[in-house]
Amino acid sequence: MSASVLSVRDLTVKAHLDSGVRVLLDAVSLDLAKGEILGLVGESGSGKSLFCRSLVRLLPSSRLTIETGIVLLEGRDLTAVTDAEMLSVRGREIGMIFQNPTSHLDPVMRIGDQIAEGIRYHQDLNARDARAAAVEILAQVGFPDPVRHFDSYPHEFSGGMRQRAMIGVALSCNPKILIADEPTTALDVTIQAQILNLLMDLRDKRGLSIILITHDLGIVAQTCDRIAVMRNGRLLEEGPKRAILSHPKDPYTINLIHSHPSMPEIGVSAGSETVRSTGALKPLLEVDDLHVRFPSVGRLFKGAAGKAVSAVSGVSLIIMPGETVGIVGESGSGKSTLARAVLGLTPISSGHVSFDGIDLAQQRRAGLAKLRRETAMVFQDPFNALNPRLTIGQTLAEVLTVQATVAKLDIPARIGELLDLVGLDREFAHRKPRSMSGGQCQRAGIARALAVNPKMIVADECVAALDVTIQAQIIGLFRDLAAKMDLTLIFIAHDLATVRRLCTRTVVMYRGEVVEEGPSEEVFSRPKHAYTAALIAAIPDIDPDKPRLKGVEPKPGEPIQTIKRMP
Repeated sequence: MSASVLSVRDLTVKAHLDSGVRVLLDAVSLDLAKGEILGLVGESGSGKSLFCRSLVRLLPSSRLTIETGIVLLEGRDLTAVTDAEMLSVRGREIGMIFQNPTSHLDPVMRIGDQIAEGIRYHQDLNARDARAAAVEILAQVGFPDPVRHFDSYPHEFSGGMRQRAMIGVALSCNPKILIADEPTTALDVTIQAQILNLLMDLRDKRGLSIILITHDLGIVAQTCDRIAVMRNGRLLEEGPKRAILSHPKDPYTINLIHSHPSMPEIGVSAGSETVRSTGALKPLLEVDDLHVRFPSVGRLFKGAAGKAVSAVSGVSLIIMPGETVGIVGESGSGKSTLARAVLGLTPISSGHVSFDGIDLAQQRRAGLAKLRRETAMVFQDPFNALNPRLTIGQTLAEVLTVQATVAKLDIPARIGELLDLVGLDREFAHRKPRSMSGGQCQRAGIARALAVNPKMIVADECVAALDVTIQAQIIGLFRDLAAKMDLTLIFIAHDLATVRRLCTRTVVMYRGEVVEEGPSEEVFSRPKHAYTAALIAAIPDIDPDKPRLKGVEPKPGEPIQTIKRMP
């Protein structure tokens, strides 16, 4: 290994709170070599982001202080330099990219100007030269028309392109070290593959050293040279990725590895589960040639011409009672719009949706009343889906009161039963969402869905924001609930790995259409459509020797043989 460009020794950060002093980072020591990609992994709250913020002395609160330790950047201790000197270190020597580019890009400033700003400040170039350098960076990070895109604003791009722009902003200062804090968590798997490949290409071309923060061991297995595992502010183990993945020493690392969705479960395979006989049953949900269209921006104004945007195009689907069906596809494929149309939350342009024999188009009032009584939804963001002012018990009581299916005196007992069902202690009835973790809030959201005694639950990206260990728990909970309560579950995701664990049938959507559907085992092992093959190939595998997806999105009808992998 080459000499260390960054060497951290015994870094300790403490929080000085009213209740006392709390250790947040406990004597963490790490090295980063020139041109190396180090994967920093662990679940939320493990101290990954705080460690990296400490490197550039950007602690999130004045109550947090670096108590002991040194941070050597090419021999210079960053804990001892002045604040003025740190200004030149941030950006010029250590750059950062963040998880959510929308909140870190200036919405009223052109993309190119945001990149040129760093170039002018750190490289002291004039406006013309800074613009030329910014255009070159836009080309390096994959913008197809960098000259035109220089003058575009963040809202004009997709999430993946905004993330590329944020990487461009970080590169504008020509740093030696790039810290990437969960840069792909919010992105679809194919876009994620493109961003990870971009980071690796930039490492090779620029000689960058990269710290990649993530909770997903599959990502670091595919991209990183070494892995460091953190938990509760402590470094549990670190070393070459193959050594960590093949011979983990700490029980927490072992749990992370076995929680990863690409790992086959011992004795459990969703595709091989015994599917209930449905020959004598009637469909619970029937969708026939469903179209959902929205007016284009131009048509919002009176007299303006414009074509309608088709979000769902001719979807037909039958779901039997007790089935667990996964609907997968990238953002914008129409998954959530289809779900909202099925639940009567989005108007149908044409076609038919029948729930338990009632057609929403022909018997809308009766159909909506039945949907409100017998269906429920679990949302992606577990915190924003719950009322922050209410305790979990009050939230559940509100649903039970509105539904009027439980006597008033029996509501407290029913709340306890619901918490038992989702694996929460009954004391959580007295707690508010802010005092709970993401996984606990999601369990509470599932309890709220169960409060209506539903025949069908729609789970819309409900594990996308959770750590892999918590994802595994929620998926296991859904599987148990489906078996115990004979629930019908529609599980929406852009990640096929989670669907593979849970669903007996998989439906693949692309640009508003269903391009493939069938038993999960068949879809995963023998995909018929190029888009399905690309989604499957893009799942970050925990095997570091598996070839990486090149990240080129196939077009409809493109043969599977054109899906390319990196050597």
